[in-house]
Amino acid sequence: MVLEALIGPKKAERHPGWLLLYGLVFASFGILLSLWVFKSQASMVMVFLTVFACIPLVYRTLKYEEKKDLRNVKERVLIKEHGKALLFLMYLFFGFIIAYSLWFVFMPAVDSGQLFDVQLKTIQQINASVTGKTYGLGTFVQILANNMKVLLFCILFAFFYGAGSIFILTWNASVIGAAIGSFVHNRLAEFGSYFVAIPVGLLRYMTHGTFEILAYFIAGLAGGIISVAVINHDIDSKQFKHVVVDSLDLILLSVGVLILAAAVEVWVTPVFLG
Repeated sequence: MVLEALIGPKKAERHPGWLLLYGLVFASFGILLSLWVFKSQASMVMVFLTVFACIPLVYRTLKYEEKKDLRNVKERVLIKEHGKALLFLMYLFFGFIIAYSLWFVFMPAVDSGQLFDVQLKTIQQINASVTGKTYGLGTFVQILANNMKVLLFCILFAFFYGAGSIFILTWNASVIGAAIGSFVHNRLAEFGSYFVAIPVGLLRYMTHGTFEILAYFIAGLAGGIISVAVINHDIDSKQFKHVVVDSLDLILLSVGVLILAAAVEVWVTPVFLG
């Protein structure tokens, strides 16, 4: 496969910034191909095509991270090592968001409405569930509960499908991109320029979203590492048990980051960005 040869986990760890460009390219090609071949179903097809482009890198990353677990090192060192993979995966995700946002903003409204049809309906459902609610402890609990469901899906998809969690994360990127694009369209007159409106839109959704996505990536990495370990090792072996312990640590870390994300969304983002 051509895409598989473009970049591997070792190169990505050395040059994580390049993954921002890869994310832009993968998402843009997914959009163009979906509009060309499957225009009536482009909302979901563009997500699947983007995921397909990422699967070689994500799967090789899971195998690479599982090998790190086999080294006889302390958990603190392992978490730091996994952080290298998380960094370039976050860059990849930001590339998706930027691509989806820019396509939404600069496409004709009719085309962007069709391209992001499912995403816009999802945003409407989310907005309807929180309309009129006061930001406080109750909202925090609701947001955290919803995010925990996504976290669980990331773990399950990664465990059963290996690189499957990248589908949920790419879908979330497309929804965030549509939300940012809608924000820019609705507030462009207020800000007066795309150069102001787009960065503000990104800040509006990524102030807390960065922590959420990091938590999902950590959870997906944990589930994927266990999945690879089940294939490579006897479940009664010492190596497998070491991998499971490390994965559980990652899951606990992801829950902590997700709690922080919910707190930022409820009590920080509205204060600064409304």
